[in-house]
Amino acid sequence: MPLLDWKDEFETGIVYIDYEHRRLVELINRTCANLGPESSEDRVAECLGDLYAQICAHFALEERLMREKKYELYDLHKTDHETLLEELRFMMDAFEAGACETCGKTLDECLSSWFHKHFRTKDARFETLRA
Repeated sequence: MPLLDWKDEFETGIVYIDYEHRRLVELINRTCANLGPESSEDRVAECLGDLYAQICAHFALEERLMREKKYELYDLHKTDHETLLEELRFMMDAFEAGACETCGKTLDECLSSWFHKHFRTKDARFETLRA
């Protein structure tokens, strides 16, 4: 069973952002599926690195769009992006140090709660950027 299921309510109406969001949901699901106890440390590190790189690239795309459109909530949105990236870096460092859980949250819990909250409170407001 996937960690995240794509829902129509995640649509922003911006085709390339929606495409990216779908890819991120797939990548998050694939990453979390590969992080089981039978996974090698190299495989886990590779999955985490790929996830981090893709999320960084997606955030750069969103932030460029927001700057181009002079989005009034840019600073708050960017701060939320930076918070997730900081959490992911912390978890990646913790994994490398031998800790599988950090701050009482596993990676899948962190990603699932962040994605749902971020979408409902930040990305859902992208309707103003469609023009």
